[in-house]
Amino acid sequence: MKKLLGLTLEELRQVAAEVGLRSFAAGQMAAWLYQKRVDSIEAMTDLPKEARRKLSTEYTVGREAPKAEAVSSDGTAKYLFEGVGGRDVEAVFIPDRDRATLCVSSQAGCRMGCKFCMTGQGGFQGNLDAGAIINQVLSVPRSTDLTNIVFMGMGEPTDNLQAVLSAIDILTSKWGMAWSPRRITVSTIGNTRGLAELLERTNVHIALSIHSPFAAERERLMPVEKAFPLREIMPLLKEHDFAHQRRLSMEYTMFAGINDDERHADALARILRGTDARVNLIRFHRTPGFEGEPSDTRTMEAFRDRLNAAGITATIRASRGEDIMAACGMLAGKARTQISQ
Repeated sequence: MKKLLGLTLEELRQVAAEVGLRSFAAGQMAAWLYQKRVDSIEAMTDLPKEARRKLSTEYTVGREAPKAEAVSSDGTAKYLFEGVGGRDVEAVFIPDRDRATLCVSSQAGCRMGCKFCMTGQGGFQGNLDAGAIINQVLSVPRSTDLTNIVFMGMGEPTDNLQAVLSAIDILTSKWGMAWSPRRITVSTIGNTRGLAELLERTNVHIALSIHSPFAAERERLMPVEKAFPLREIMPLLKEHDFAHQRRLSMEYTMFAGINDDERHADALARILRGTDARVNLIRFHRTPGFEGEPSDTRTMEAFRDRLNAAGITATIRASRGEDIMAACGMLAGKARTQISQ
């Protein structure tokens, strides 16, 4: 059966035509799917009964509940969803005072190969469609409490760009969920072709995974530096206004003795000079297969302070969900401890 969930308004118009409905029925279906959040076609009661019957012969809504849940001691929750290619995917719910952020996956696995990331270490199994992405948003238990969405889960969003763009369209359009783009952040390694299209077609925030200001060092951590070097990514980012419509942040995971000294801080500040970028310093969480160690708190604070003194806003991101393997770089698409039925 084909899924309605994840279809854009234009795609729903095509579905309406298939079952003999006028084009305005697409808006009705979109409202049922993304605003009223129904899980059955029969619940779309303003569609004629015969049209619902025809729809049901070929389509299903496509909503699927999480397969498992793990809850951290800090309140973070990780949800396991049906994936593709034999690998499930994970979404992480992060409550923080008046904010509730959901970290969603866009792929089962990842082909970027970052050496320190468990998702990348597991290889690539396939792309999620827009419906599977939106299902994560609609099907976590506290979906209606969400204030922010971050595409920082499993996968590289620009490597599955069309599905991610469709999901963003559904999230932000009036006919969809009508969210402000400022509630959405897309994290990327800097695929310049995909990033350029993302910047042109959306106003979402951008988070660039950088991890070292030096090309050779970044390539050892992130082999994609060879294909998408910082020297090409930064000029592209500087072409766009991040001061008003959206925010640009740099994700910088800190490894002891690798990228955490004054030389790295000064080089990073030089790269970011003239931008409105802020730096999120991330504590490394040990993963199998990577021998690096996390920088200590004093080193991270000194790095932050040096960036701030150079005029670059930098903060140390609080680590959440490490005890359930839900922290940055730890998503692997497997059910872990504290599974509830």
